[in-house]
Amino acid sequence: MATRMNHQWRLAARPAGLIKESDFTWREEPVADPADGQVLVRNVYLSLDPTNRGWLYDMPTYMPPVALGEVMRGFAIGVVEDSRDAGFQPGELVQGLLGWQEFALCDPAGLTKVSRYPSLPVTANFGLLGHIGLTAYFGLLDIGKPRPGETLVVTGAAGAVGSIAGQIGKIEGCRVVGVAGSDEKCRWITETLGFDAAINYRTESLLEALKKHCPNGIDIDFENVGGQALDTVLSLINQKARIVICGLISQYNATRPVPGPYKFSNILMRRARVEGFIVLDYLARAEEGISKLVQWHQEGKIQYRIELVEGLENAVKAINKLFDGSHRGKLIVKVSEEP
Repeated sequence: MATRMNHQWRLAARPAGLIKESDFTWREEPVADPADGQVLVRNVYLSLDPTNRGWLYDMPTYMPPVALGEVMRGFAIGVVEDSRDAGFQPGELVQGLLGWQEFALCDPAGLTKVSRYPSLPVTANFGLLGHIGLTAYFGLLDIGKPRPGETLVVTGAAGAVGSIAGQIGKIEGCRVVGVAGSDEKCRWITETLGFDAAINYRTESLLEALKKHCPNGIDIDFENVGGQALDTVLSLINQKARIVICGLISQYNATRPVPGPYKFSNILMRRARVEGFIVLDYLARAEEGISKLVQWHQEGKIQYRIELVEGLENAVKAINKLFDGSHRGKLIVKVSEEP
């Protein structure tokens, strides 16, 4: 029988600015059999996320950095091919930090079984559920604490997380204003997702557009961008505003320190609260969030979209779509066929 081969992307150099293919090495090696207590998983879908860029710096974030020579870290959904652990059986779908590779030998403690929903494809576990939907759900509801009639601004509003956070804001009775980077994205979040207004920051003055669309000020900012966008929002926040720091994508590829925010004093003057969070903080409550997200989707209150990239070999090129704004919805790499 021919030896099965595993293809991997391993980190070769710390990226400066946008990720380059030369920052990684494409490796091929035999697929190893699982030892006692291990599970062999064949990756099916790989999630590409802004946090991948943060893991490449030579400094710890909420996780240690990916080491040079190591398989690139990444969330993936896969199928159990072989198991030496009684808790997992061949054919089961699982997810975890399986990495940028075709096969992963795993410690069962790092795996979660993937539930199938009759009305949803497997990719919904990245586009609507999983770390994407739970980030939007807990970030907005637990930290943003929206109330009917309040104004919610979402930066990066056409992204995977921002688009869901804005829809949850509408469910909670907020006026929702989204900031995105193209007219097509602005039309999608207003005409399809139901945002009250959208601002194309590339063609409009963000400050003047926010003044227009947020005449009563800003009560909640679901922040995915940081930098100038965050600074502009801070100039219009109301008393007791909540600033939910979900991401700072404008800064992830910066090659020098990013200044600001210059309007930081408004946090004091408006008695606002700024809080960052990571979805891993909420894993113990995952079922709560998933249940509501599935319900809202079935009721037609939440939509999402997927951009699927074919082939693991294209992962390095594809990830920069997150930073140049060319992706449409949740960016996923199809590594192999579903079982």
